[in-house]
Amino acid sequence: MISAASSISSMIDRPSAVSSAATANVKSISGAPSNGVAQVSFLDTMTQVASSSIDMLKAGEAASIAGIQGKASVQQVAEAVMAAEQTLQTAIAIRDKVVAAYQEIARMAI
Repeated sequence: MISAASSISSMIDRPSAVSSAATANVKSISGAPSNGVAQVSFLDTMTQVASSSIDMLKAGEAASIAGIQGKASVQQVAEAVMAAEQTLQTAIAIRDKVVAAYQEIARMAI
């Protein structure tokens, strides 16, 4: 779970880690001129995290199938499945935080 969380934080800390196509059309939220640093939207970051999570889960599933077919060792299968499990736990934690934030905003007085 630490490796999955560190990959997420590295994408947030370094906007260049997110695809350059995503940063090309993003405008500064504050309206202030940027100081040469490309701004990345929250949506683009979450899209990148979701797609990498899906890829990790697919890799774990493929490793499991390869293990059943005898094409992968038990260690390779265990490592891939554990990485997929960590990714899934991280995705669930992020989802829970987003839902909690939405509920908090919904409770605010207008």
